[in-house]
Amino acid sequence: MEQFLQQMVNGISLGSIYALIALGYTMVYGIIKLINFAHGDVYMIGAYVGFAVTTYANLGFFPALIISMASCAVLGIVVERIAYKPLRNSSRIAVLITAIGVSLLLEYVMMFFVGAEVRSYPKLLSDKAINLGNIVINMQQVYIVVTSVVLMIILQFIVNKTKIGKSMRAVSADKDAAQLMGIKVDKTISFTFAIGSALAGAGGVLVGIYYNSIDPLMGVMPGLKAFVAAVFGGIGSIPGAMIGGLSIGVMETLVSGYGNSMYRDAAVFAFLIIILILKPSGLLGKNTKEKV
Repeated sequence: MEQFLQQMVNGISLGSIYALIALGYTMVYGIIKLINFAHGDVYMIGAYVGFAVTTYANLGFFPALIISMASCAVLGIVVERIAYKPLRNSSRIAVLITAIGVSLLLEYVMMFFVGAEVRSYPKLLSDKAINLGNIVINMQQVYIVVTSVVLMIILQFIVNKTKIGKSMRAVSADKDAAQLMGIKVDKTISFTFAIGSALAGAGGVLVGIYYNSIDPLMGVMPGLKAFVAAVFGGIGSIPGAMIGGLSIGVMETLVSGYGNSMYRDAAVFAFLIIILILKPSGLLGKNTKEKV
């Protein structure tokens, strides 16, 4: 039982990071029905920004987190304006291929500037731990979970209580009707990319702290797992992305703890296949009918 509880603690801390990344997927899809496969690489750049400001400017955890989020927000807006906005009325497959191209571009541009080697992340948080019997909760896990929860609460407040949040919900429901009502659709979409990318940047810093290493290809697998989390929760649903991220994190740690860590990625994608077969709309997603 103690081993199970320890794995649950580890899974919640890891799942909190997946949830932050999954929120970016689900927000962008909810607004413009785009699966932004470059999102995982935005998270990678966030990790490198955090690495740079802590290594070369000697800043602490919270300044690194804020600067990383701000940098990734700007990057998200630039990517949307340059790569996605001109293709807004194009076919889904054209936009999807563009997203994959942007992903590869970000990876190899970063590799050109920083090199392909793995870098050790600076120690930003205390090594102190809380012992509850044989269950160990270190301060890194506490910071990760608390930071993730606070950011999710702020996101919920923005979406549900602010003017731009109402605009986002209106554009998600009916883009053309929202435009007729005076909502600036382009500004709303850019803001959505900015928020999603900022959350990914925060996730990058937290992952660097959690795994203590970063590299230019680090965004590929966590990005795909966050996509699985978004699909599981119901892509387009913000609470669903949170639930999905936590579920995927717990599943990974349980597979690693009770089975073999080599199979944890296979377990996640097998889970995706089962979801798509049994409930394609996800846990909190809505079934939609399309006229043909």
